[in-house]
Amino acid sequence: MNKVVTYSPAYTLVPTYECFNRCSYCNFRVDIGKDIWLTISAAKNKLKNLPSTQIAEILVLSGEVHPASSRRASWFERIYQLCELALSMDFLPHTNVGPLSWQEMKQLKQVNVSLGLMLEQLNPKFLTTVHRQAPSKKPELRLQQLEWAGKLKIPFTTGLLLGIGETKADRQETLEAIANIHRKWGNIQEVILQPHSVGSRQQLNAPSFTPHLLVETIAQARAILPDSIAIQIPPNLVTPQFFWDCLAAGATDLGGISPKDEVNPDYPHPTKDYLEKILEPAGWQLKPRLPVYQQYYSWLSPALQSAVKAKAKALKCF
Repeated sequence: MNKVVTYSPAYTLVPTYECFNRCSYCNFRVDIGKDIWLTISAAKNKLKNLPSTQIAEILVLSGEVHPASSRRASWFERIYQLCELALSMDFLPHTNVGPLSWQEMKQLKQVNVSLGLMLEQLNPKFLTTVHRQAPSKKPELRLQQLEWAGKLKIPFTTGLLLGIGETKADRQETLEAIANIHRKWGNIQEVILQPHSVGSRQQLNAPSFTPHLLVETIAQARAILPDSIAIQIPPNLVTPQFFWDCLAAGATDLGGISPKDEVNPDYPHPTKDYLEKILEPAGWQLKPRLPVYQQYYSWLSPALQSAVKAKAKALKCF
């Protein structure tokens, strides 16, 4: 029997690239006032050209507006409306827009099948290096999001950013924190292990994460995280010769495969056909999944459960 690796057929909507953080490794953000926000009509035009029978996830991915900004309310309203739009067009929203208030998370639970936020690394030393100009990257703030998601029964995706100056002990601390939250609330459905990959727009003068260390980190994560948490690697950021070693070490998911990786625009996503071509001869079966894992369906509202079951049937995600 073939071994299975999953992926989410996805498309990304970006409400705005503006962000009040300035992480030194970022290839996504633009300065405040330098971007025109995505309108609902423009988003509708993008979505109506997508094959709803082939796309499961609409990833709503945004730069962050400061919680005290006068534009915060309109930014959040735009995100909520984009999720509503995606649902009305038979897609399943998954939102990752930075730390949210309790009330914002509670509201987004109504129109999302899952939420996400990278924990990145817990060691506060990064607030003096790569996150020196990134107030929302405070570890306690991001850890609180995982806790709140658990209390609100929100299926959650988080992850580590690798290669920003952390040690193996730092990675262990972050993985153990995720594992502890999951044991308490059971809400972490997947953990992304994202290797820093040098981009053309970043300020950070550091090399890409060493490939053999990714294999080592996957094995480390698999030993620490509960078995029910999937380990995700982005196939566009994995050196081809190490791809099989990553799967053998415990990676089980390839994340959202979409036309463009907005976070790493210099690294195009491989196509589904390409992945099947390389996986199947090696005994691996590539299977689509939804942005919410089956064990969490009962956490969703009746309306979202109906949408999930319809999409699962359409994409044969069982």
